[in-house]
Amino acid sequence: MPVETLRIDTLVIGAGQAGVAMSEHLSRQGVPHLVVERNRIAEAWRTARWDSLVANGPAWHDRFPGLEFEGLDPDAFAAKDQVADYFEAYARKFNAPIRTGVEVRKVERNVGRPGFTIETSEGLIEAIHVVVATGPFQRPVIPPIAPEMATVTQIHSAQYRNPQQLPKGAVLVVGAGSSGVQIADELQRAGKQVYLSVGAHDRPPRAYRNRDFCWWLGVLGEWDAEAVQPGKEHVTIAVSGARGGHTVDFRRLAHEGITLVGLTKSFNGSVVTFESNLAENIARGDENYLALLDAADAYIARNGLDLPLEPEARNLPPDPQCLTQPILALDLVAAGVTSVIWATGYSVDYSWLKVDALGANGKPRHQRGVSSEPGLYFVGLPWLSRRGSAFIWGVWHDARHIADHIVKQRIYLAYQDAAQRQASALDSDSHRSKTSLSGVR
Repeated sequence: MPVETLRIDTLVIGAGQAGVAMSEHLSRQGVPHLVVERNRIAEAWRTARWDSLVANGPAWHDRFPGLEFEGLDPDAFAAKDQVADYFEAYARKFNAPIRTGVEVRKVERNVGRPGFTIETSEGLIEAIHVVVATGPFQRPVIPPIAPEMATVTQIHSAQYRNPQQLPKGAVLVVGAGSSGVQIADELQRAGKQVYLSVGAHDRPPRAYRNRDFCWWLGVLGEWDAEAVQPGKEHVTIAVSGARGGHTVDFRRLAHEGITLVGLTKSFNGSVVTFESNLAENIARGDENYLALLDAADAYIARNGLDLPLEPEARNLPPDPQCLTQPILALDLVAAGVTSVIWATGYSVDYSWLKVDALGANGKPRHQRGVSSEPGLYFVGLPWLSRRGSAFIWGVWHDARHIADHIVKQRIYLAYQDAAQRQASALDSDSHRSKTSLSGVR
């Protein structure tokens, strides 16, 4: 990047799935733009995930429309490095204008002239439009109840890589969404004694009657749901593509050796207490699971589909002892717990955005990604326009909407009234005349 200020119509910040999708749509529409990324393309997939992670949706579903995963069965689940390679290949496919190793430090609205000034590690950029494509997984969240214990290793799931990195001893995994449940399962299979703290969650079947749950949510219209149901804004979903994909069943995990406990409540020294809501949380997860089976059966009957019956899907394992006699307090030292993994999600960090686009809670104010700050956009966030917005295919569709909005704004900004058109025509005629005369000797 040159020392002088770089000027561009649209700047896209971030080259993960959202940034790559945004660049494709802007390229198709002929919008001059640049994508800047502080690391590599899709870096989070490579270095901010555990070693064995795979996509939670099958390859036929978790992709962009213009490219399939090379050498991967459509029903398989792509490994994290395959996903990162996919986005790099996709960016090469249309020669995306991406500059890596560029960190954005500040975005400010220009005063008295259009657009924004962006301060980066490589100099200044001026852009008429800015698209924030940094995604929802920006700052790992460890709740304030986390104790200070020198004898216990505590890490966020973002820092977890494999069982070998943890010291000998038992592990408490706090959070039973997709990350927490997959990590707990991996640790138990590696020979660790695992305690898994389970809060409220949705628990869809991995597949039912020869169709993956991603297919079911698609045909049932769930992915395109635009209104968030009350209490479902931040619902935890327990689903896994590990080992070829399987339905997450907490009772089965318990029968295999994981000790289930309720929502983590507090710490007092080495003693952790849990809410007495484990059975309630499991029951509500079951309700969600069975409700999807009911909806699927009704859809099949309504449309006359020839899909095989699967009555065994409704058979739930017997309640394990940890469910019927829940542990409400656990002395970590006495139980031999030497590690706590906080699978407690992420928050966003927009402290570098010095514009009027954030609410009091620090979250973006927007309508389908169009910010309250004119010319600023967001893409890649959960529920940006629909339930599927944070998924790979959902990001692609959201990016198309934002690109269309930018194109419309460019048309308005390029408008000239009659006097301006006349002046432009005179300038053009004058330029042609000078060019013609320059050839006369």
